[in-house]
Amino acid sequence: MRIDSLHPETSARLAAVDLDTSLRAAALWLSKPAIGLVVVCHGSGEAAGVLSKSDLVRHLANSGPAEAPVSTLMSRSFVSCGPDDDLHSVWQTMTTQRLQNLPVLGAGAKPIGVLDIRDAMKALFQQEELQERLLTNYIGGVGYQ
Repeated sequence: MRIDSLHPETSARLAAVDLDTSLRAAALWLSKPAIGLVVVCHGSGEAAGVLSKSDLVRHLANSGPAEAPVSTLMSRSFVSCGPDDDLHSVWQTMTTQRLQNLPVLGAGAKPIGVLDIRDAMKALFQQEELQERLLTNYIGGVGYQ
């Protein structure tokens, strides 16, 4: 199963902002229930970094200014995936590196979505349930349905 099979979910979770966007504005995005990661982009649209809820909370807990640009706090080194990547492999990377969200980058490193680990798990479980059902039917002589 490829990442692009989850495009409706990943595109709905995309929050992309410019480098000079304030942390307060990014916090408004992150306050939405479905948004766990903000992708920070250059003016030309390619991803430059990411900002997570945890990054923002840590910053504000240390009395950091809310009007600072996201570029001062974003992670410039980040893991991403592409629409053609294998979902299981990406999920393994996410669990190994303890990532809740991962930007999905298309051509030119432009963000097209954000993969949430819960969406990945749900899709993988559904795929396994289908495989189990097909195997049970095959063994039971019912054939494929």
